[in-house]
Amino acid sequence: MLYIDTFQFPTADQEFDFLLQIKRKCYDSFYPFKVLSLTEFEKIECEPITILYGGNGCGKTTALNVIAEKAKVCRESIYNRTNFFEDYVGLCKMESVTGIPEKSSIMTSDDVFDYMLNVRNLNEGIHSKREDLFDEYLNAKYARFQFKSLKDYDELKKVNEARSNTQSNYVNRNLIDNVRELSNGESAYMYFTEKIEENKLYLLDEPENSLSPKRQLELVKFIEDSARFFGCQFIISTHSPFILAIKGAKIYDMDASPVAVRKWTELKNVRLFYDFFKQHEKAFLKGQDA
Repeated sequence: MLYIDTFQFPTADQEFDFLLQIKRKCYDSFYPFKVLSLTEFEKIECEPITILYGGNGCGKTTALNVIAEKAKVCRESIYNRTNFFEDYVGLCKMESVTGIPEKSSIMTSDDVFDYMLNVRNLNEGIHSKREDLFDEYLNAKYARFQFKSLKDYDELKKVNEARSNTQSNYVNRNLIDNVRELSNGESAYMYFTEKIEENKLYLLDEPENSLSPKRQLELVKFIEDSARFFGCQFIISTHSPFILAIKGAKIYDMDASPVAVRKWTELKNVRLFYDFFKQHEKAFLKGQDA
């Protein structure tokens, strides 16, 4: 599914004409002007999965934020927004045949990190509650309790439950329902699987952050299935070779000038990995240092 068919950024000439009209010269920055135009990145022709590839400083996050602003998708975290951001977005053009679905969103590393912190804080609360429940179990199990009135009903239930269950069963039954203790990588992966719904547009900014290679491969499969079977469209900024290998993805190499569409196997970062492992291929085959 395509919710964004094409997206056009201002050309260098359009930027020049706009900035020529600015009378005051005291601005520290005209960002995001003069970023994408340096590599002649003027147009994206989208596929269900479109990837913006490049190293730090290439402008891939800038492009993603501009698209998100133009498409008016939901976002959680703040971003680098200057006096000229709205002017720049106003010069952009977006073609969308179907329109942008409600609750489409941009997801950033900051969003994932905040989610991981929330899970961690919740887990710490569980640890504290677990210790309290250990004491509660022992007190209830060995309490000399006598039921006198309905006011004692809840206490009676607690005593009966403690006496009819092991300590571990009692604690697990009384902890917060449906909460699992997760590693950072598991929490980061769960963020995407919980947030991504059917028939939406999603912009993902370096989703590989905080994910192990194994989790990245699981996310790749999830993205592929979401685009193929569940009507989602993705525009992703990344330099992870695992995510770059997504089947059918259209990749814009933002390290090139001008920006060009390339296969993932042609990208410099991926070639570095390939050459490194080829250099040590004998070590993998023989199971020893080469």
